[in-house]
Amino acid sequence: MTQPSDPALAFPFLGGRCSLDFVATLGRRHATPLERIPDPGALGRWITEAGLAAEDGPLAATSRELAEARTLREAVYRVVRSAMAGQEPDADDVQLVNEAAARPDLAPQLGPRPWTARHPVRAALATVARDAVQLVGGPLLDRVKECGNPDCSLLFLDDSQARRRRWCSMERCGNLAKVAGYRSRNRAASTR
Repeated sequence: MTQPSDPALAFPFLGGRCSLDFVATLGRRHATPLERIPDPGALGRWITEAGLAAEDGPLAATSRELAEARTLREAVYRVVRSAMAGQEPDADDVQLVNEAAARPDLAPQLGPRPWTARHPVRAALATVARDAVQLVGGPLLDRVKECGNPDCSLLFLDDSQARRRRWCSMERCGNLAKVAGYRSRNRAASTR
């Protein structure tokens, strides 16, 4: 599997759910968005890295499947954000997610390949949509949070015991916040 030359394009699997990880394929939503699936090959790579590949080797996606995936991703994002805010999601977004979830998804298999599907990309996207439906309609929605780093827009499932997690990852954003706070306190102390 070829990795992107730009480390920022690496997929962050920090959401705790495949639907939240899929939403993270568009990063920095509050600033200049970072598209992590710029082409069909990147979509195939995400599906494989997410463990949703129904075949061995690189998964070939088409330009049409890429467009469908991006449309689904944004609908999932808006539905989840609306649900997090206690608001009614847009009916078109709900319909799109429901239609994707109604398609045949990945069939689990025993053996060397964990999944099988006639249309592997569409099946992987159906699996993502079903995960979003279960997340939004289930008891875990209250645990979905957005990273506390203002430069990060990743959504994650807070699975900490105290339910006080603030960062998508300590290694990714938590340490950056701690370093920034430390530097700020040192600057303030040196100006006194």
